[in-house]
Amino acid sequence: MNSNADPLDALDDVQAAAAFRRLVRHLRHRNDAQNIDLMGLAGFCRNCLADWIRDAGFEGEKETAREVIHGMPSGEWKATRQSPATEEQLARMEASIAKNAQE
Repeated sequence: MNSNADPLDALDDVQAAAAFRRLVRHLRHRNDAQNIDLMGLAGFCRNCLADWIRDAGFEGEKETAREVIHGMPSGEWKATRQSPATEEQLARMEASIAKNAQE
């Protein structure tokens, strides 16, 4: 047995897909969790999820992928749910993104 195996890889695709959909719906519901704050804390946001589904084989354009994740066109999301980023939020995001490069 490989002791370096990641248990995540053993997760059934149906279960993984259900968890992913639940995460996306949770983020749609919690629109108070701004993308900039998600980036500052975890180094990813809704737009990253849209990029990741494209990386996984989604054939739609970038905007279409964002609409899948946001549940609406990204322009509408920005206009109705996104507030301007503060300097502090931008600084946290940049520090967090730097950690992603260490993966």
